[in-house]
Amino acid sequence: MEFDLSILQPKERASFGLRALYEAAGCRKYHMGRFEEYGLYQENRSFLPSEQVITFTDMDGRLLALKPDVTLSIAKTAQPEKGQTLKYYYSENVYRPSAESHTFKEIAQMGLEYIGAVDEAGMRQVMELAARSLETLESGWVLEIGHMGYLFGLLDALGVPSSARPRLLEKLRARNAHELRAAALAAGLGEAGAFALSALLALSGGYAETLRRAEEFCRSDAMRAAVAELRALEEVLAGYNGAVRLDLTLAGEMEYYNGLIFQGYLKGLPRPLLKGGRYDLLAQKFTPGAGAIGFAVYLDELDRLGAPTPPVERKSGSSFINIALPKGRLGDKAYGLLAKAGYGCAEDYNETRKLVVENTEAKVRYFLVKPSDVAIYVEHGAADIGIVGKDILAESGADVYELMDTGMGKCRMCVAGPKDFVDDESRALRVATKFVSIAREHYEALGRDIDIIKLNGSIELAPILGLSDVIVDIVETGTTLRENNLAVLEEFMPISARFIANRASYQFKYRQLTELLAKMKEALKV
Repeated sequence: MEFDLSILQPKERASFGLRALYEAAGCRKYHMGRFEEYGLYQENRSFLPSEQVITFTDMDGRLLALKPDVTLSIAKTAQPEKGQTLKYYYSENVYRPSAESHTFKEIAQMGLEYIGAVDEAGMRQVMELAARSLETLESGWVLEIGHMGYLFGLLDALGVPSSARPRLLEKLRARNAHELRAAALAAGLGEAGAFALSALLALSGGYAETLRRAEEFCRSDAMRAAVAELRALEEVLAGYNGAVRLDLTLAGEMEYYNGLIFQGYLKGLPRPLLKGGRYDLLAQKFTPGAGAIGFAVYLDELDRLGAPTPPVERKSGSSFINIALPKGRLGDKAYGLLAKAGYGCAEDYNETRKLVVENTEAKVRYFLVKPSDVAIYVEHGAADIGIVGKDILAESGADVYELMDTGMGKCRMCVAGPKDFVDDESRALRVATKFVSIAREHYEALGRDIDIIKLNGSIELAPILGLSDVIVDIVETGTTLRENNLAVLEEFMPISARFIANRASYQFKYRQLTELLAKMKEALKV
């Protein structure tokens, strides 16, 4: 009797298909125990996605950990001989903190690792297996490829100090042109350096054409070497009907990836399903001179494919752009801007009781949500794009593209307190705010010890009644502060409404989104 794979869940079918693919490529299955000595992770924490690890003491008194990562264990135990390349695949569960639930989560992964003498042929094989892994999953897909060597080559050519690099890479990763330029100028690069970094944002699109432009843009031997590696992959990736894109703003952790970096998206999923790259630095911690490249497929993401089609898509399809707008004055301004750009609706969303309104001709769909929820809708893929205040975006930490500063709703994030306030550094500073993450990050950068008091409203009352020493809050005109004998003590973040996009939507609706963005920019000029 033949087994019918169609009765399996998407995650189960993927597991069968990927295993067959990797074994056919000559990869050997790697199996590891559930536990690892905590010392391994403590010594190599810069290579982990999070420093938070579940630990316990075993019967012999050893401090062990539930494994948060597979690659680190493979790199430690592989130990290839000189000139040898070891090829492994794995199917394991790892345990990592979830930013959404604020608890640890068990995550199912499959992946492969090539460790040792990884040459050009080995890189081509891994990249083809990454593309075929996505193809195996029987849905629309995009494989996005970048190169850390290209980015590092440009940063070196521009003389960017090491202390400024993480912030610049963060802005590139978010495609945040408006703050990238400001960060470059703050790092002392000058207008020419800021322009060069901003030009990287244009190096994204079809593989062959983007590679040609990347070659013309080269400013160092390191950049030319990166282009040569990418050129070597062109032929093997050319047969995938445009599903492979080159994006030289794609950036990973500085201490982890040192060459090729890539991630794969599957239609219907809001975040990357596949992530990988070249990680020689980690391999060489255990085997001097070794190279390494690999990727992981996050199987749990496939559970979303089994979810029912949303009612709005059953009615009018999934080709619409879903736009989340904040309720209130900012949402009205944002809608006015979009309407001016040609994306208005015949139906006034402020007058109707409908939760969703559409323009079937322009293929856009609007819904109003609480301002603090806009970034959540976009990050999770319920909305493709949204308009959100920088304060809410920074506080949420949402992993989205920040494509434009609309300039609407301008104000500033400030530290405020009594006019005669003098900071007593001998004790922790008491800070009242509803922006806990923003306040913590600001004072950590200053090296100041603080006690945070989270409030949800009437923040200005806190220092007046002695609940706190100072507050961190948005200030627009400062009238409320002045009328209560308070003053702005420090301004540290300009706030305005930002145009954000879901990372997966940006891949699959790229033309629609870039066209809408261009029309919005034109409307802002009028």
